[in-house]
Amino acid sequence: MFERRHEPLLSRAAFLWRLVSHVGIAVGIVFGSLVVGILGYHYMEGLEWIDSLLNAAMILGGMGPVGEMHAVSGKIFAACYALYSGIVFLVVAGVLFAPIIHRLIHHFHLELVAEEREEGLRESKKLHNR
Repeated sequence: MFERRHEPLLSRAAFLWRLVSHVGIAVGIVFGSLVVGILGYHYMEGLEWIDSLLNAAMILGGMGPVGEMHAVSGKIFAACYALYSGIVFLVVAGVLFAPIIHRLIHHFHLELVAEEREEGLRESKKLHNR
């Protein structure tokens, strides 16, 4: 998926396409998680669809539940969904930042390799001129 150490840096167009694809993956993860939350609140707690959407969105966004849970199954689901939502936040952050961080590290690695080559050429010229 990402270029290797010995490969050149991606062009800007290819990098932007990579960013767009990672944003699409992140949106898919968030949307899928929202659907799981809506279904869980609707069937486990018996909330209306719109209330299920509101609670799932608030939990997934890190704000906390809106309404009080009454059913034991709803409380267990809410607890599990809240923990799951915290993990989803970290995963989505990783998916979004991975191409940017990789490009920075790859760019500096290529600069370092170029400097080492130049230094090695200078040293070999000095030895050859002696």
